[in-house]
Amino acid sequence: MARSTGKDAQALFHSLRSAYAATPTTLKIIDLYMGFAVFTALIQVVYMAIVGSFPFNSFLSEVLSCVGTAILAVCLRIQVNKDNKEFKDLPPERAFADFVLCNLVLHLVIMNFLG
Repeated sequence: MARSTGKDAQALFHSLRSAYAATPTTLKIIDLYMGFAVFTALIQVVYMAIVGSFPFNSFLSEVLSCVGTAILAVCLRIQVNKDNKEFKDLPPERAFADFVLCNLVLHLVIMNFLG
């Protein structure tokens, strides 16, 4: 049973890897950006756990900024993906403009929350 589980996991990993190899480069770049934003949020949480969270509103601002940016990047990825039929009429430039505008609004709110 352990061998079949290992083979199943290996087959799943191989199929995911081959499917991701067919992903366009622009979507891979967006995925890398999302990963960086989530990784930065995790580093900040670990730092808060080790050092402490004296100015708690600044910690919340940092983490919410990273998480919000990652969520907006997910929305950008959904809109830019050519396989998504819902946004086929939306040009990629418009999706990127929406992403930039929403990021500006997000960070203005974050700056306002800082005080």
